[in-house]
Order: sequence, then structure tokens, then C-alpha cells
Amino acid sequence: MMEGLMSPQTETKASVGFKAGVKDYKLTYYTPDYETKDTDILAAFRVTPQPGVPPEEAGAAVAAESSTGTWTTVWTDGLTSLDRYKGRCYHIEPVAGEESNVFGFKALRALRLEDLRIPPAYVKTFQGRLMGSKLREIN
Repeated sequence: MMEGLMSPQTETKASVGFKAGVKDYKLTYYTPDYETKDTDILAAFRVTPQPGVPPEEAGAAVAAESSTGTWTTVWTDGLTSLDRYKGRCYHIEPVAGEESNVFGFKALRALRLEDLRIPPAYVKTFQGRLMGSKLREIN
């Protein structure tokens, strides 16, 4: 993984298909050539972009807002090693499905978590609930 600081992101134009003030996440969070590692937490989402929002931008927005991103530039943007901790949108596959509403997320019309993979080494660090419940695999 590359390490380094990044400059604040620019805002998109209203003509893109959603209102000004929404960051352009694609430049930072869409990494189509990314190769996953055994230590990565992977989440597969079903995403329906708003009209006029490209799938890459919608996916990148989910990656950003699920990790280090925020809808606006804040002074802490330069304090973390973004490339190390950021979420990434690296594979987009068109699928048919139902649409629903997503909180106040301007770039998306619908979002659903489809699958999640947590590395075994990370799962082993979880001690269970307060009363000591053991972890079990859900089939």
C-alpha cells in the first residue's frame, strides 16, 4: 500500500447531475487496478446512483463515506495517511435490482450491503460480547 498525504479534494459542478457541495470522490477513492490483500476488509454493495452520476463516482462515494471521507473538506484531511486507511472502489459490475432511498446521500438513490469479508486475524481479536459469548460462523 502506498503511504502519503493528499491535498483537499475539489467539489464537483452542479451540471454533473447532483448539487454542488458534494465532493468528487472518483479521483481519490476509485482504484480499478487495486489488488486486494488478505488483510483487507472487503464489502460488496449494490448501489443505484442518482441520475447523471457515473457508477464510478457513486462507488467511490460509498468507499469514501465508509472510511476516511466526508462530504466537505475539513482541516483534518491532511493529518492521516489517506492511502493507507481509505476505502477503495475497485470493481464495478452492473446488476439489475430494486431501488430504495438512502439517507441524505446526494450521489446515491439506493445502497445495500450485499457481502462482507473480515480477515480471520482481525476476527480473532474480537473477544465477543461482555458476557463472553464465543464467536461462531454463520452459514
